[in-house]
Amino acid sequence: MAEPGRPQRKLSRVGESLYRVLGLEKGSSPEEIKRAYRKLALRYHPDKNPDDPAAAERFKEINSAHATLSDADRRQLYDQYGSLGLYVAEQFGDDAVRHYFLMSQWWFQALALCCGVLTCCCCFCCCFFCCGRCCPPREDESYKYVDPKDLEEDDAGGELGSGIVTPSDAPGLQRPARGGGCIGLMRLPVGLG
Repeated sequence: MAEPGRPQRKLSRVGESLYRVLGLEKGSSPEEIKRAYRKLALRYHPDKNPDDPAAAERFKEINSAHATLSDADRRQLYDQYGSLGLYVAEQFGDDAVRHYFLMSQWWFQALALCCGVLTCCCCFCCCFFCCGRCCPPREDESYKYVDPKDLEEDDAGGELGSGIVTPSDAPGLQRPARGGGCIGLMRLPVGLG
């Protein structure tokens, strides 16, 4: 209900208020909404006015207003936020309406602007994601290129050995049986193989 002494704000950004479409005041009971809808629907029904396209348009408006005002959740959204609230609820869900209008407030936008200026960042993360001024120093993560010729020289030179161990080189290593889940060699205790 509207508070006394406070002007009633316009509930619709486009067109008439849904209450005015049905000829009602804000705060009408569900029975009054139903009665007004039936009366206007009978008057503007396209079957009763076959040659009047304006009556068909008016009938669509009446149906839309009744659909919104007869649903308690949608009516509450409409009463609190107007047709823009219904639009936001259709696009993003009922929970997003409150957040949308919170972020639309001038004080919230000023707070966001001040935080952005103070942190030199638009994401309020103390520069971790945009410029990295406050990040701890990183170790050199670039991989080192290894020339295949160097690897061949290491293998041929015998400094480190061939690097590949076969079952004939080490008696404790055996290949798993076919169908085993492991690829490569596995170490078994000596005497079990």
